[in-house]
Amino acid sequence: MPSNKKIVISQFGEAELLEILDVDIPVPQEGEVLLKVAYAGVNPIDVKTRAGLGWAAQHNKNNLPWTPGYDVSGVVVKQGLGSKKFNLNDMVAGFIGFPLRGGGYSQYLCVPETELALVPEDISLKPAAAIPLAGQTAAQALEKAQIQSGETVVILGGAGGVGHIAVQIAVAAKTKVYASCSADNLAYVESLGATALDYSNPDYLKEIGSVDVLIDLVGGQAAIDAMTCLHPGSRLITVPTITSSLVCEQASERGVIGMGMLVEPEVTQMEELLSLISSGMIKVQIEQVMSYQDVVDAHKKVETGRARGKILLDMQA
Repeated sequence: MPSNKKIVISQFGEAELLEILDVDIPVPQEGEVLLKVAYAGVNPIDVKTRAGLGWAAQHNKNNLPWTPGYDVSGVVVKQGLGSKKFNLNDMVAGFIGFPLRGGGYSQYLCVPETELALVPEDISLKPAAAIPLAGQTAAQALEKAQIQSGETVVILGGAGGVGHIAVQIAVAAKTKVYASCSADNLAYVESLGATALDYSNPDYLKEIGSVDVLIDLVGGQAAIDAMTCLHPGSRLITVPTITSSLVCEQASERGVIGMGMLVEPEVTQMEELLSLISSGMIKVQIEQVMSYQDVVDAHKKVETGRARGKILLDMQA
């Protein structure tokens, strides 16, 4: 029988505390499929949870050891009773187990079939694993902001996993898009259709005039500082949950409509995003694919906040 390695958080803290366990391959229950996971996305929420920060850590502190990971792609290798959505050997991807179950950092994983989408034949399993959480976060943030053609949108963190998707969706919606990034990513962000802003320049927001929407993917003081470009009635969507209340409070004091958000898995939206990748309308940037055995390094890389696009774990390597 093949082995089933999975990565667990046994105690909160540094990346070095992550462990790799060898466990039995699970058996799919009614309505579930057994997935042989090809790739798992590494997201900032994984890093924060491992460190013991945020609501996912709070809710799972009594469930350790716990396996992180909400983004997966792979192949259906077994079906539970009543599972009819997919066939054996179908390639699927999903935003799974959110927010409390997780489990994506596994070689074999049982997933309710309702959480998975069929991957089009012209897409590889790598971009399919990179899009679920990041793509839906980007799409839902822009939906919540109710962006309109002709408006000016600023995206903080435009080169990251969520940011590079948000930029492309906002550009496709015919808004004028500005996106902050590091100097190393200026040309990349420009290639997505945005005007890139080097956040190391203290006056990076000074020249852009009146802004209708700010999509904050960074949080904290960076978001508060960026509010200088907003006017009363502007809309601000802040994604990092840890600083959401602080940012929204500051927005309110300035007459800005500030809203936090928590992404919600939506399979239909996942299918739409996969279709947009298939048609070439969205290009998914993957900075690096790392063996699951290098998960400590993967977490450290995401922790820097400087990854361009997504970091994936190859769960079979």
